[in-house]
Amino acid sequence: MKNFVFSVAALAALTFTGCVPGRIHDELKAKYDGCVTERDSLNAQNKSLKATVNEKTDEVTELNKKVTDLRRDTTIMGNTLRKITNNYEQLNKTYDLLLQKNKELLEGSERDTKNLTGQLFITQKDLQMREDSLNKMSAELAAKERRLGELQNILDRKDSTVNALKKIVTDALVGFNNNGLTVEMRNGKVYVSMDESLLFASGSSKIDIKGAEAIKKLAQVLAENPDINVMVEGHTDDVPMKGSGDIKDNWDLSVMRATTVAKLLISSANVNPTRITASGHGEFLPIATGKTPEARKKNRRTEIILTPKLDELFKVIESN
Repeated sequence: MKNFVFSVAALAALTFTGCVPGRIHDELKAKYDGCVTERDSLNAQNKSLKATVNEKTDEVTELNKKVTDLRRDTTIMGNTLRKITNNYEQLNKTYDLLLQKNKELLEGSERDTKNLTGQLFITQKDLQMREDSLNKMSAELAAKERRLGELQNILDRKDSTVNALKKIVTDALVGFNNNGLTVEMRNGKVYVSMDESLLFASGSSKIDIKGAEAIKKLAQVLAENPDINVMVEGHTDDVPMKGSGDIKDNWDLSVMRATTVAKLLISSANVNPTRITASGHGEFLPIATGKTPEARKKNRRTEIILTPKLDELFKVIESN
């Protein structure tokens, strides 16, 4: 970035002095155009990654809805099964009674005997149909219960993983807990929130030494837990930027800060870049309302969101 600013400044200076050789002018302009192209490409990648995260979030929401539906269906089928079992027992009693009556009426008229035999046949047929239906419903109910159990076990393991991850992260960053850093669990994810004062100088996207130390400790945790996806989000307050160069407004600042943190995570402990998404929200997702200094200080933050991968859960759903 410094080379880019120097190149632009040099190009401007040489242009104003009127002493720009054609070759130098073309080289500087080519560098400038390349930087602009790289910036546009990064913005496009950021939008694509954000859309992917939203899509996965929707999938998790749909999954939770399916689990709820399965629980409701299982309850309904259980009630139905109990009713059918009761009817089956009543029919068996009726059948036994008819057998007894048939025995008593054997000495009666042939017509009555035929009628009773017909009733017995119908009852037997009805009993067989009900028994077949009962067996089928029992098998379906057992299959649904097995599927629900599999999904619940995976969800329980996910929750257990998130709790364990929160403890690991909290222990790793224990020295920063009272220095603008918090670790909490929300919506099945671990949120590591860092105040601007811990990471950056005002209006800058360069990480301070103390903040870099915290990022490196977190990177070591991520390197040891490869099944965790990472979202880095930059946030600012609502005070307009009056900067120049590449940082023109709060949105630019939040994106550059998120990207800087993401790159440090990758380089500090050889974390796979495909696990990390960086995005900036500027002042548009505040956690504190109002125009007071305290509220604005809370909003100037960087959040690192850790999410266990759900590949195993999605495989179970697809197989069913």
